[in-house]
Amino acid sequence: MILDTNALSAFAEGSTEVAAALQSSVQPAIPVVVLAEYLYGIAHSTRRRIYETWLDRYLSTFRVLEISMETATEYAAIRSELKQVGRPIPANDVWIAALCRQYELPLLSRDGHFDYVRHLRRTEW
Repeated sequence: MILDTNALSAFAEGSTEVAAALQSSVQPAIPVVVLAEYLYGIAHSTRRRIYETWLDRYLSTFRVLEISMETATEYAAIRSELKQVGRPIPANDVWIAALCRQYELPLLSRDGHFDYVRHLRRTEW
């Protein structure tokens, strides 16, 4: 299972629902894009130290998915598909969707716009 930024944030906040959703995943994954968004959020948080400590403690439990040529190919395909149907989504979310399709893993997210991406299975908590 791949976590979107909102799922990672909820997990860091102690969401038991996210923790339960992750129980079925052998090694949950986070895209490097999600990590970057989360780090940006930490940098601007009044609770910066708490979140940095949490990330130091838990980051090793996640597989960090990096962007490759295969990911870039999926990204281009997804953007084209969404453009054809008139349903664009934010660029960072296209990268996340591309990694989901590349690794054939479901996405844990509350962002419904991922539902417009073909061959992507999104779950909520």
